[in-house]
Amino acid sequence: MFNRTSVLIVSVALALAGCSSASKEATPINSQTAGSGSTLTGTPVSVAVSGDIGSEPTVAITPGDPVTNLEVTDIIVGAGDSVSAGATVTAHYVGYGAASGQMFDSSWSRGEPATFPLANVILGWQEGLVGMQVGGRRLLVIPPEQGYGDNPPQGSGIEAGETLIFVVDLVSFE
Repeated sequence: MFNRTSVLIVSVALALAGCSSASKEATPINSQTAGSGSTLTGTPVSVAVSGDIGSEPTVAITPGDPVTNLEVTDIIVGAGDSVSAGATVTAHYVGYGAASGQMFDSSWSRGEPATFPLANVILGWQEGLVGMQVGGRRLLVIPPEQGYGDNPPQGSGIEAGETLIFVVDLVSFE
């Protein structure tokens, strides 16, 4: 018969086995998870970002409940004009799933910033980059409804209903 200790050991072993992939992971702060099928914990997801502007940041995620509102935090405030809705931006970025802690996309890993019209990206980016200035670094914590909801791109590594975390360095915009 299983007791609490056995269940805990099996849970930890499964969690460690799931961390053995070659993809980059955020530095975990604790072992809670908050995927789409989990029970709400009453604890919000939190994120710590470090590193120099222009280089890929280090991201530490404390898993928690999915967010319900877009969270926008300027880590470094840029200078000059601000991005307006509908602009075309050039940015370096890294994206993580809040529940999994897995990096699912990074312009730094491709070696160059990405350029795209805000009208062609998820709602969290469309709203979250407005007002950002060139040379700035911004943290976006995007609720599922402003990301991919229950239909993430196949093979992306993003879970259905997952909160998305992006760190964005704005290079330029038109």
